[in-house]
Amino acid sequence: MQIYEELVARGLIAQVTDESEIRELINSGKAKFYIGFDPTADSLHVGHFMALCLMKRLQMAGNKPVVLLGGGTGYIGDPSGRTDMRSMLSPETIEHNCECFKRQMERFIDFGEGGAIAVNNADWLLKLNYVDLLREVGACFSVNNMLRAECYKQRMEKGLSFLEFNYMIMQSYDFYHLYKEYDCNMQFGGDDQWSNMLGGTELIRKKLGKDAYAMTITLLLNSEGKKMGKTANGAVWLDPNKTSPFEFYQYWRNVGDSDVLKCIRMLTFIPLEEIDKMDAWEGAQLNEAKDILAYELTALVHGKEEAEKARTASKALFGGGSDDSNMPTVEISADILNDGAIGIMDLLVAAAVVPSKSEARRLITQGGLFIDDGKIDDIGHIISLEQLTSGIKVRRGKKNFYKILIG
Repeated sequence: MQIYEELVARGLIAQVTDESEIRELINSGKAKFYIGFDPTADSLHVGHFMALCLMKRLQMAGNKPVVLLGGGTGYIGDPSGRTDMRSMLSPETIEHNCECFKRQMERFIDFGEGGAIAVNNADWLLKLNYVDLLREVGACFSVNNMLRAECYKQRMEKGLSFLEFNYMIMQSYDFYHLYKEYDCNMQFGGDDQWSNMLGGTELIRKKLGKDAYAMTITLLLNSEGKKMGKTANGAVWLDPNKTSPFEFYQYWRNVGDSDVLKCIRMLTFIPLEEIDKMDAWEGAQLNEAKDILAYELTALVHGKEEAEKARTASKALFGGGSDDSNMPTVEISADILNDGAIGIMDLLVAAAVVPSKSEARRLITQGGLFIDDGKIDDIGHIISLEQLTSGIKVRRGKKNFYKILIG
């Protein structure tokens, strides 16, 4: 099976333009493709994970990735799938986030000689003259067509800023620039990016002629990733300082029965023949499939050693094992205690088990908090210095464990 057919079989491709040409380019290793990443935080998250895996697959098949860091579009903010305007980031924060993204991507993508390249659209977008842009690029876009785009329709009732309205033009210009300056002949993105991506393809053809060779593919990566990448307690980050390897492992270990094989197909590098044999799995076998998924993805992001530790800790907590040394540990300062004790709600917030005291109150009153396997139903419960010195085991809900102790 060739790489394009494998992408289809893994359930990645949602829509394409010029399918026969795209298939030929990808299967022959002649695609030079880009995917964009807007630096809205200082870490990539699970919502980016499918894109990174896709780039790795295509590079392994001989195609050349162009990583586009959105240092320029990050000034604006993409309205796709959002109900409100994204907070403005400072130039320094945007630059810092881009550097963090690049370092994390190096675990997935080969940037060595002849390999992938990383570019930052701040290098060209921030230099554009506004009037020239209106004349040369704005004239190629129909406002009527733009308003029909799903990304804008979703926001029209709640309010769409003129700043965000320009995002499609900026993203389209990115593809136009990459095509001209880097011979980039293909773009990939999530299905929520389809209108923006078509805008780039059309801009190339309008500016450079109908024979301009630019292709568009949209995948299930962003919509699926956004759904997968959120938990009740926030985003699932690839940075181990934000989401520990154990928490990352547990996130994938806890996917629904109906999603586990889909995730294995889309995200792991396990051969399809082996995955097809899992289709008949049910009951306890699905738990085995979840363990395989969690281990493979944790190893991919954090390395095999951390994946082994996470698996061992998980079995200790859920499978009757005895080694809990790899349970996520949170150290707090004794300075936050008052007369050698601390209230449970303050402790949960200080240890980042929950983001706020209101969330702590809700967790306790709904019966979701356990300490050393005993349920805590009193929001005024007190934890002593003595307990924290030896360490307490905190469970939030059914499957989220923490060890909290004085650092």
